[in-house]
Amino acid sequence: MLRLTWVQPEDLLGHELHQAAQDGREPSAIAARWTAAGGMQAPLRAGASPVPASPYLRLLAKDLLDELADLPSSLTEHEPTNLAQIKKLCPNWPYEHANSRTAQPADSRATQPAGSRAAGAMGVPPVRAEPRTWGRVGAGGTPCLEELGGGILRAPVSETTPRATPTEARLEAAWLGRAAGCLLGKPVEKLPLEGIRALARATGNWPLNTWFTARGIPQELTAKYPWNRRSAATSLADNIDGMPEDDDLNYPLLNLLLLQRHGKTFTTTDVARLWLDELPAGRTFTAERIAYRNLLSGIEPPRTARHRNPFREWIGALIRADVHGWTNPGDPAAAAEQAHRDAALTHTANGVYGAMFTAATIADAATGAHDVHHCLRTGLAVVPARSRLARAVRHAIRLAHCTPDFDAVVDELHATHRAYHWVHAVPNTALIAAALTHADGDFTGSICRAVSGGWDTDSNGATAGGIAGLLAGHPTALPDRWTTPLKNRLATSIGDFNGIGFDTLAHLTHRETHRS
Repeated sequence: MLRLTWVQPEDLLGHELHQAAQDGREPSAIAARWTAAGGMQAPLRAGASPVPASPYLRLLAKDLLDELADLPSSLTEHEPTNLAQIKKLCPNWPYEHANSRTAQPADSRATQPAGSRAAGAMGVPPVRAEPRTWGRVGAGGTPCLEELGGGILRAPVSETTPRATPTEARLEAAWLGRAAGCLLGKPVEKLPLEGIRALARATGNWPLNTWFTARGIPQELTAKYPWNRRSAATSLADNIDGMPEDDDLNYPLLNLLLLQRHGKTFTTTDVARLWLDELPAGRTFTAERIAYRNLLSGIEPPRTARHRNPFREWIGALIRADVHGWTNPGDPAAAAEQAHRDAALTHTANGVYGAMFTAATIADAATGAHDVHHCLRTGLAVVPARSRLARAVRHAIRLAHCTPDFDAVVDELHATHRAYHWVHAVPNTALIAAALTHADGDFTGSICRAVSGGWDTDSNGATAGGIAGLLAGHPTALPDRWTTPLKNRLATSIGDFNGIGFDTLAHLTHRETHRS
């Protein structure tokens, strides 16, 4: 029997039981029925269990998936998916510019004192790579910044910033950064944290500072921690030859097509039609694969995100957000709204917030006017303050500001979020924020920290690399060891993009920043 990943009902049910417990539903009675019938747990790291379920168990799994979907959630009040409700829970939602579709009246816009745009907002001191200034040492020897406290870390309302269109060079650096970060993380995707550290240490590459290599690694170590089988042939220092295909680059390409065909006023239905036209089903995973299946079954958005989709709070929507930020420079609200319409096809609540956070962060970075810390605060402004994702990001930023050793930051994040799947949006978004904060936006530091932190390594490296590349501002600002192996060539199965150069992608993206 063909075992397709991420679609068997008996595999989905285990994930949905986890999702229900995390999003405030009470699944214990349904879980007991599944266990009593002989149902299996969710696959730990892969997308399909090795043994097919009986016809009875498969039918039961479908029924229980529907029952779980109908359970009420205690978190709905703090974690809505509707955009209007999200805005109500964001007291510092960034005001839209006068030419934005939903500009607020001037008297509703909060203002900041002059000179507060970076360090002063929220009481977070600036952190520079040299010299690093850490906070006082707290209980148990853990450094901490007293000003951050344990409450809500508030993001400032965006100040008046000219909507400067990023240069093609800045956008090329962002595309290159996204590709390099993704490629760095590809060979160790799905590996546990201890495996990533062991493989890097075996070649003297720890703390991580360059590509992974198989040269010099003892055979028993690679047997214990094998490279990602799909990526090992294209993503080690030994064999990189241009940027291989990856969903973390396919989705930005799709969103370029989306803007070319529909402009910035696209609908979620437009996203769905584009996927059916241009995205091979075999290039989708987790929530995207479920939504694709739902579309083919005649289910329409936004129900595509909920119907038998236990992955709706995972990282898939986040990896689609970059283009929305790049094409709305200086307008994080518009970027977040675009990301919301895109994400609604496949995700809900925290899965949507991850995309909105990323898009708003990138829109702030695209002007070149702010440092990474300001950009991350802007990203937080579009996420409901009491959501799990907002709390996780605030915690990660505090840790990164207060802890000199990034391995200690990662260990704390893994301990805190151990209940989540390695592809879930909450821990991965937190890790991205921690990596960018701890590296002070430095490109090499950002991608290496993001990848060395484990979980969804290629996606985290891609997002951190795209943001850090954008902040670097020019391809020549990125070290040659990251950009030269890419050979200005991207492989993909999307549209006519196969073999396209990153300079051409920057030109196409730059053109879309001027469209409405």
